[in-house]
Amino acid sequence: MKTYVTYLLLIAIALCSCKQKETSIVISQPVKEKSTTPLGFEVTPISHASMILHWDDTVIYVDPVGGAQKFSSYPKPDLILITDIHGDHLDVATLEGLETEQAKIITPQAVADKIPVNFTPQIDVLNNGDTKERFGFTVEAIPMYNLRQEALKFHTKGRGNGYVIEKDRKRIYISGDTEDIPEMRALTDIDIAFVCMNLPYTMTEISAANAVLEFNPKQVYPYHYRGTNGLSDVAKFKEIITQATTTIDVVQLDWYPNRKE
Repeated sequence: MKTYVTYLLLIAIALCSCKQKETSIVISQPVKEKSTTPLGFEVTPISHASMILHWDDTVIYVDPVGGAQKFSSYPKPDLILITDIHGDHLDVATLEGLETEQAKIITPQAVADKIPVNFTPQIDVLNNGDTKERFGFTVEAIPMYNLRQEALKFHTKGRGNGYVIEKDRKRIYISGDTEDIPEMRALTDIDIAFVCMNLPYTMTEISAANAVLEFNPKQVYPYHYRGTNGLSDVAKFKEIITQATTTIDVVQLDWYPNRKE
């Protein structure tokens, strides 16, 4: 009997230990699937710059690339936003494979020029500073470009768009490929921001964090953080922000689920 009780005690200790270990893993890892924001919409990261936003009854695809099969388990889009001509933002083959017959596609002119003409009736071209109302949302094209001399060749001013999406006085900012430009720092009343950080193409974690602290969104998602030397240090990005203020919530999702550890 004594042996049996000891055996049960050992099992209980082991189960408790496993449970504690599992909890610590869950807490320390980023959310992998999706996140429901304070605004009541879902953010689903697909990969790198690609995401899906569910806002009220509207489905918004941002920079859908990588093959239509990546999006096959999600509702078809009502609105598609494309930021730039590079292959991690514009993939015509993916666009052609999606069910987009009822969708509107918002792009800068440089992107529209690269999309087949059969999509033309669906395309709204926005240049930096332009706005368009679709499905009850106001979409504003925000500049995105490089500042460093050695990086000017990557993203010239006026070619690509970041976007601010607004509905019911709630404002979402999607940076696209950019450095911490004055137009980003001057943003106001942003509820949620998606901010890039990867070298040599955009900016460092420090530059991204400093810009975020200046325009002060309520919540920020680091995304588009893979560069030529691997993934950026998003933990550093979060640390800079959380040490400076308690008013900005930094949310880490896993934008690279298939990466090799």
